[in-house]
Amino acid sequence: MADAAEVDLHRVGRSLLTSVSSIIAFPKDLKRNYKMLTEGAEELKALKYDILERRGHKKSPATREWMDKAEMISKEVNELEAKYKDEMEHPWRLVHFWEHSYLSKVMAKKHNQVKSLLEAGYDNRKVWMEELPEPVREMHAPKIKDNSSLHKVVEDVKIGIWGTLGTGKTTVMKNLNNHQDIAKMFDIVIWVTVSKEWSIKKLQDAIMQRLKMNMEGTVSIEENSQRISEELRGRKCLILLDEVYDSIDLHKVMGIDDNQESKVVLASRIRDICKDMEADELINVKPLSDHEAFDMFKEKLGQSIYSRQIERVAEQVVRECGGLPHLISNVAMIFRNKGEDISLWIDGLKHLQRWEDIEGMDHVIEFLSFKACYLYCALFPGEYDIDVDYLLECWKAEGFIPGTVAFRDARHQGHVILDDLINLSLLERSGKGKCVKMNRILRKMALQISLQSDGSKFLAKPCEGLQDFPDSKEWEDASRISLMNNQLCTLPKSLRCCNLSTLLLQRNNGLITIPLSFFDSMYNLRVLDLHGTDIRSLPPSISNSIDLRGLYLNSCTSFTGLPDTIRELKKLELLDIRGTKIQFRRIESLIRLKCLRIPLSSFSTGIKLGSISAFVSLEEFCVDDEVSVEEHYKDLKDVTKEVITLKKLTYLQFCFPSVDFLSLFVLNSPAWKNSSFSFQFSVGYRDSTYSHFLESSDYRSLNCLKLVNGEGTDSVIAKVLTVTDAFGLINHKGVSTLSDFGIQNMKNMLVCSVEGCNEISTIICGDGVVNSVLENLDILYIKNVPKLRSIWQGPVPERSLAQLTTLTLTKCPELKKIFSDGMIQQLSKLQHLRVEECHQIEEIIDSENQVFEVNALPRLKTLVLIDLPKLRSIWVDSLEWPSLQRIQIGMCYMLTRLPFNNTNATRLSHIEGQQSWWEALVWEDDAIKQRLQSLCILN
Repeated sequence: MADAAEVDLHRVGRSLLTSVSSIIAFPKDLKRNYKMLTEGAEELKALKYDILERRGHKKSPATREWMDKAEMISKEVNELEAKYKDEMEHPWRLVHFWEHSYLSKVMAKKHNQVKSLLEAGYDNRKVWMEELPEPVREMHAPKIKDNSSLHKVVEDVKIGIWGTLGTGKTTVMKNLNNHQDIAKMFDIVIWVTVSKEWSIKKLQDAIMQRLKMNMEGTVSIEENSQRISEELRGRKCLILLDEVYDSIDLHKVMGIDDNQESKVVLASRIRDICKDMEADELINVKPLSDHEAFDMFKEKLGQSIYSRQIERVAEQVVRECGGLPHLISNVAMIFRNKGEDISLWIDGLKHLQRWEDIEGMDHVIEFLSFKACYLYCALFPGEYDIDVDYLLECWKAEGFIPGTVAFRDARHQGHVILDDLINLSLLERSGKGKCVKMNRILRKMALQISLQSDGSKFLAKPCEGLQDFPDSKEWEDASRISLMNNQLCTLPKSLRCCNLSTLLLQRNNGLITIPLSFFDSMYNLRVLDLHGTDIRSLPPSISNSIDLRGLYLNSCTSFTGLPDTIRELKKLELLDIRGTKIQFRRIESLIRLKCLRIPLSSFSTGIKLGSISAFVSLEEFCVDDEVSVEEHYKDLKDVTKEVITLKKLTYLQFCFPSVDFLSLFVLNSPAWKNSSFSFQFSVGYRDSTYSHFLESSDYRSLNCLKLVNGEGTDSVIAKVLTVTDAFGLINHKGVSTLSDFGIQNMKNMLVCSVEGCNEISTIICGDGVVNSVLENLDILYIKNVPKLRSIWQGPVPERSLAQLTTLTLTKCPELKKIFSDGMIQQLSKLQHLRVEECHQIEEIIDSENQVFEVNALPRLKTLVLIDLPKLRSIWVDSLEWPSLQRIQIGMCYMLTRLPFNNTNATRLSHIEGQQSWWEALVWEDDAIKQRLQSLCILN
């Protein structure tokens, strides 16, 4: 670009030389000389700012002298420009021929001065730049999707990027380093790869070398820190720290607290390192989805996949990569040379399936104090949603959680271990409820480790479509076996499995019988899971499993009875028989149980006095009300009286026939008086229209109260509400608002569901209320409330609904207005809004009489609008929509405009709707339509 500019300057110079021979030519060339002068001045201005930005506030005397000259000439050019414009604006004035000539001549001379200064600037710029480090050192990195709001990443002081090895943390960091927006924001970007053998001195040396500081002589850490801080003073600096293995005190390294303009982004495999370094925001870089992984594989392959047969093998190849971008890239390079030969692809897949190691991770696992807990997760398929409560129960039964007897204590300690595994990126949270999952690659490595461990070999073949059980030798060598989610119909008749401690056979729904002698040698069995099978009974040999702690028979719909020998299982702590046909009398001998889950129908034949109270060790009792038969509820009256006597209860899931029985429990149960007691209570008969919303939410394990087909209010409801996290009001009569239950009783509420309540007209009545209301509410779910006219009536106190992230409104035919005056200002954390079948709504955000900033709803991510026939507007003006990612619109035919322009909603990536609706939209600018068209999924 500079060379081209010099060519233009030489051409201009030659043109001037040929024209000065005659003063008569100047009037004719006035416009041309003006154009050349102003263009040269603009180029000089750009060069000046380029040097200024690259050098920051530090300028040598030579640089300062050149800058002063450039500034002076710029002023002189401005004066000549003003004279020229004055002449051009008054063409009627009698201007002498020689005045025109003189102005043209002065411009030509001034242009020569500009040209000379430009040449000096270009000649010396390289020298000036070498005195200081370049602002950014470009790094080779695979391109990732450009994020137009990438600059937001560095708005906070410190950002922590964490995730398992190979997920692309370094790639994200390199793209951040290379991004043009970042180069504009900072005077200098400093990249440091922190080795395992790092030290403060090594880190300081790397930073000083990047800053081209004099490093001669031995200087103390404190002096180095002060020198670095002085060097960066007044300059905007971005520090990128990759592969951080340990917490780093950046103030000790570089005095970062004294440089407010300095920002830090660090990448680590360990989440707690980011926390220890006080990162303002944590970003978890997760493996790619199957779809994203396959797209990346095809891109890296660099050629077409020749046939559907090869494509199927390619899909398996990609699955073996576990969504790790680094591994996908390397594997694609290997498979690039296999061409169209299907046999080569299959052979490559087999080699990949035998690969088990991720460099560096085996060392981490080897020194885990809770290694057994991690390896246990490999019994489940890769990327499989493992229920956390179930996993912790298995860990407890196996003895992995030492020093605990009580279930509650074991769960607490188990969550600490689980958090450590997530912190080390060995497990990750699942998006589905309270679940975790293990990456496919990490699972393969865990299985390999188990095979190399004496007395801890796994036979893990879940979800492999097995119809026949594995060879007996494989059974007998294993300490833990998982054949879950297969198609087994039979099991071995005779085995020697003396070392077996866990056997997972769940969801083999073709499994009907278990051989009589199957459990003969399973003396050390601790966990047996048969849930979701079609077995009818257990063989008497189950009594040989004298060490059994956890037995899962739930959802065995054909299961009718247990053998009498079941009483021999003296160590059995947990029994789950929900969804079976077992009667309570069949388990009355198991009085040592600590956790019992049983269906409501088990009490259909009644219970005798003292049968439940005999379970003196019971800590967790769950009576599942899946069966919606009203006649079973009369049996609960006797059961309630029995449950009251259980003194060691720490958790109770129970359905009380009426509020009176709830009151009886609250007033008389010693467990209720324990501050650590938790519950899931349902009061009243539940019919088949119940939507199970609370059970499906992530809060199902918290204190939950559901009032079903009830009426009015009661003091005991108010008392229970004060310690309730999730509240469901279903088909309730006699109240017109939740406020009738006492606003002051809802401070702890996190989830609220209102369904089928025909008399409710508003959710909250704020009249006369001074303090904040529902300040901790996270989810509000409203469905089929025919008389609902508003969510909030009256004033909205500050901080009310301040934590609300999800709002769902369905089938509210009288609702015309969603956000009342003052309400929207409180919803700074709202992320998901869904409005469906509310036929009177005309505007989602009613702007009339409301005054708020354009940055309202700053965290809204998803907006779903379905079947709103009168909806005309989302909002009359445009918000910034800084977090909006996805919108779905269906059957909203009056909605003819979208509230988006070319600058807002920069993170929007998905618009779903109907083709006819999209084609009928009206646009202020075609450029907006073109921008959004690529985001559409239309049907």
